[in-house]
Amino acid sequence: MLLDLARSKKILFFGGKGGVGKTTVSAATAIARANEGARVLLVSTDPAHNLGHLFDRPIGAQAVRITAGLDALELDPKSTVEAHMREVSSALYQLMPANQHGEIDKHMSLSRDAPGMQEAALLERIAEVVETGVEEYDLVIFDTAPSGHTARLMVLPQMMSAWTEGLIQRREKADRFADIVRGLGSDSSMEDKTIGGADQEEKQRESKIRQILLRRRNKFVHLRDKIADPDLTSFVIVLAAERLPVLETIELHELLQQTGISVDCLVVNKRAPANAGEFLDERRAQEEIHLQTLADALPGVTRQDLHLLAHDIVGLTAVEELSTRL
Repeated sequence: MLLDLARSKKILFFGGKGGVGKTTVSAATAIARANEGARVLLVSTDPAHNLGHLFDRPIGAQAVRITAGLDALELDPKSTVEAHMREVSSALYQLMPANQHGEIDKHMSLSRDAPGMQEAALLERIAEVVETGVEEYDLVIFDTAPSGHTARLMVLPQMMSAWTEGLIQRREKADRFADIVRGLGSDSSMEDKTIGGADQEEKQRESKIRQILLRRRNKFVHLRDKIADPDLTSFVIVLAAERLPVLETIELHELLQQTGISVDCLVVNKRAPANAGEFLDERRAQEEIHLQTLADALPGVTRQDLHLLAHDIVGLTAVEELSTRL
């Protein structure tokens, strides 16, 4: 059923509590689709990247080929923030007089560690990956950070587009006020002393600011529209059949529903196999209690169970073997 979902969507997000196997399940899904002939991009947004450890090879910020039909990359928050800061600084240098560049550097230095900066920069990078990925690949899969971080990230497109829209409206209001003041000027000397007395260079600067804000708003609006489109995107929650992961799954599902993101599959990973001895039978009975809580809370969401394996999953061959169990 997870594979059926992957066949019907262009974008899949895998999320859930830390340590439940999101990376392994998302990678197995990616390989399963690639082995069917699809072009797949697997993207890690978790600051504690595990794709490289899983495939036992280096994976960085640029897409690398894992196997036929499957590319992977890891979005590094630190380098993403640095690239974002350079881009913003470059734009501000073009917009502001040279004697203000020192103030720009001071402001950017303070902003680098501001709350939410990593998330905002990461969101812009995700928007870029989505924009190009849906054109170049049949499926883009995101292996996300643990639940709390992911929930905030999913809310950000709407928040950032609304915030940027507010900036644009304030710029337009200032422009209208400037036009009014300019109209009140009785001579050129008076006009030069008013807010409306902007020369051509300043007007061009204002136009560039609006263009930057519009591009930023459109980027977030497009991302929000794509991840909220149930025909295009779905969210898969991976969990263990334990009390805390089950409760966290119910909370994450509620947050995603409020954001307008479709959750179409729950993957219960590392389930104790049936009839495997007294200890595992007791463990499985305990799991059933927690899974009943899950079923009562989320009765309409499809569930798939993956059983506990005897060995760690490391390397391409091991992930491919898991992919056959989906």
